[in-house]
Amino acid sequence: MVSPTALARTLIVAALAAVLAFAPAQAQQVVTVTTTTVTWTYEDVDADVGNGADQADDFATAPDEDAPTEDTDLAATRRYAPSATLATVGRARASFGPFAVIDDTTIRMAGDVTSATPRQFAAMLAAFPNLKRLEMVDCPGSLDEEANLILARAIRRAGMETVVPSGGSVRSGAVELWLAGITRRAAPDAEFGVHSWLDDTGHQANDYPASDPVHAEYLSYYREMGMDDTKARAFYALTNSTPFDDVRYLTRDDMARFVTLN
Repeated sequence: MVSPTALARTLIVAALAAVLAFAPAQAQQVVTVTTTTVTWTYEDVDADVGNGADQADDFATAPDEDAPTEDTDLAATRRYAPSATLATVGRARASFGPFAVIDDTTIRMAGDVTSATPRQFAAMLAAFPNLKRLEMVDCPGSLDEEANLILARAIRRAGMETVVPSGGSVRSGAVELWLAGITRRAAPDAEFGVHSWLDDTGHQANDYPASDPVHAEYLSYYREMGMDDTKARAFYALTNSTPFDDVRYLTRDDMARFVTLN
C-alpha cells in the first residue's frame, strides 16, 4: 500500500514532468512565430544599404487605369494630392525614401526628392536590378534641385519607363523626373504642375536675362531628354511664366506638345 506522502511526491514529480515536457514545445512555437515574422518583413540588409531603405507595411497605391475621370479642366484646377482612385492601401516589398518596390519590375513614387534620394534610388536598383517601371503617384517636387537632376539622369541610365497613372500628380521638379523616362506614359487625367525655379538668393528664372548662363542647365537637360532646341526653349519659357509660389497645371495633351508619349 502506498503511503499518502509517497503518493503526493509521485503526483508532484509527475506534474513537474508534464510541465517540462510541455515547455519545449511551447518555446519552439514562439520561435517559429518570430522567425516567420522576420522572413515576412523583407530583408534586414536593406537598413544597411542607404537612408530610407525601410520596410513599407502600407503604401497608398493601386491606381485604377480604368477608373472614370472627371470632366474638369485640370489645367485650371489646383490639386495637391492624388485623386481618390489612388487611395487603396497596398503592401510594398520594400521602401527606399519616396520609392516603394511593388514587384520585381515596378516601383511607385510618392513624396519629395531630397539630397538622399539619388543614393536611395541606387540602393534600390542594387537590391532589385530588374526594376523598369516607375509609377509616379503623388510627387510634389524637389527639396534639392541638384539631387533632382542627378536622380533624373539615373532614371534615364536605368532605362526606366515613367508613368503617371489615373489620378496621379507630378509637380515642379518631379516633371523633370517624368521626362527622364526612356518611354513616358500618362493617363488622360494625369496632372503636371510647373512653375519657375527659385535660387538661394531669392531670384527666379525671369530675374536673369535670357543670355545668362544660369538657364543653360535646364535647356541642356531638356535637349538631353529628347526635345529639340525650339521645344526645349518653349517648355522652359512655359514653366517660368508662372511664379515660384504659384503653379500652372498642364494636361497629358499639353505635355505631348513637347515630348513623345507612349
